Amino acid sequence: MLSALLWLPALGAAIVGFLPGNMNAMRLRSVASAFAASVLLLNIWLLVQFNPSLSGLQFQEYLPWIPQLGLSYNLGVDGLSLPLLALTGLLTLLVIFGTGEGVARPKLYYSMILLINAGVAGALMSQNLLLFVLFYELELIPFYLLIAIWGGKKREYAAMKFLIYTAVSGLLVLAGFLGVAWLSGSLNFDYSAITTKELSFKTQLILLTIVLLGLGIKIPLVPLHTWLPDAYVEASPATAILLGGILAKLGTYGLVRFGLQLFPETWSIVAPGLAIIGTVSVMYGALTAIAQKDIKRMVAYSSIGHMGYILVACAAGTKLALIGAVGQMVSHGLILALLFYLVGIIETKVGTRDLDVLNGLMNPLRGLPTASSLLVLGGMASAGIPGLVGFIAEFLVFQGSFAVFPIPTLLCILASGLTAVYFVILLNRTCFGKLDNTTAYYPAVKFAENLPAFVLAGIIFFLGVQPVWLVRWSEATTNAIVATLPAETNSRVAIVEGQSEISSTIDISNPSQLTH
Repeated sequence: MLSALLWLPALGAAIVGFLPGNMNAMRLRSVASAFAASVLLLNIWLLVQFNPSLSGLQFQEYLPWIPQLGLSYNLGVDGLSLPLLALTGLLTLLVIFGTGEGVARPKLYYSMILLINAGVAGALMSQNLLLFVLFYELELIPFYLLIAIWGGKKREYAAMKFLIYTAVSGLLVLAGFLGVAWLSGSLNFDYSAITTKELSFKTQLILLTIVLLGLGIKIPLVPLHTWLPDAYVEASPATAILLGGILAKLGTYGLVRFGLQLFPETWSIVAPGLAIIGTVSVMYGALTAIAQKDIKRMVAYSSIGHMGYILVACAAGTKLALIGAVGQMVSHGLILALLFYLVGIIETKVGTRDLDVLNGLMNPLRGLPTASSLLVLGGMASAGIPGLVGFIAEFLVFQGSFAVFPIPTLLCILASGLTAVYFVILLNRTCFGKLDNTTAYYPAVKFAENLPAFVLAGIIFFLGVQPVWLVRWSEATTNAIVATLPAETNSRVAIVEGQSEISSTIDISNPSQLTH
């Protein structure tokens, strides 16, 4: 079953790429959508069949590949990877469906999107370190082409910068994995066979730092973030959704899987520094977003801030914080996708992203009332308004991190308030005000164009009022990961135990208990 999630989109990419050249873009989109829909249905089937009470891997598949190198075709999913797989399948389908009929070189375009789906799914399911790196690097060329061909005016510069940064990220992760295997004397790169316990403390710390640097570029975290504003802004809205909603999650997934879980002995040493870096990322993203005039660049910088929450939660390493980190990964992917999609609609219909030009789009006759209303909802979700998924994820992160890192957590809460500030600025200038009577006659947005945004908005609202569906898949897995942190190397164990008592009094399936 897991192989189908990998090879079905890859097959779809090949078929779409070799379809007759005279086939129009809409038919190509229908074929690509059929493959993406099939992958999403498989993900839904996995969610139904998955046993959330088990912390280990499920649906495992194993085949020897190159045993001399320790490389095997080893796949499996648990509560950490499954929600991200479902998010990947959903966003891929919505991106393909939401692409207009005027896209240039549609065969290559849809093939690259399906190939990205296959690569991300492969990385999330990989239980062999070399296999993970293989899929981790597979994303480079498709994303490079999507930015360089379908991007904005500075697309070549943005695409090359993205390529260089992410290539370095992959090399650092590979170097860290090779060091772990070779220094531990292992000839097998299967994750279940790798251990760092026999390595010296200094060696573990060096290897963990290398891996964290590589993953920090992919997330990205300050000061490794400089590729993000260029790539997100110059990329098409569809590509920006894939970059922020899917690709960045490989970095945060790796942070838990190959940082906290692979190096439990040294995690408590680097955790305070990571909490500081995460807090700096959160504050930097919020403050920089406030200063932007381009609404797409504003959303891009907001992404940096929200990814910082995940790092703070992982640094805290408590049960509630870690399940909040997984929830924030899903929440961030959904909200960012909605915002970028709506920014794309506004740019297409109005012809600008400049806050000094945009106004009055909520006008029911000559504006974009539906898109503007959905933009308001997306801004509220990003700001953490109760009843929406952003609030649930951030609440779990803050509640789980406060007992361990109170000052960074308080600063993150402050940054959450700043999020409301820049989205109020965006919404006030974009949606409200008076339209120009002579120029503001914008084309109507068809229902089909708004449909992906409706789907995302519906999921954001549903998970906000039913948070158990956000966390139920991950709770057993994240609890098991926290249990691997050794008390003798964790100077914060007493605080963590106190936090566990606090979290045990909170029923996350009961939204009435989740209030500020």
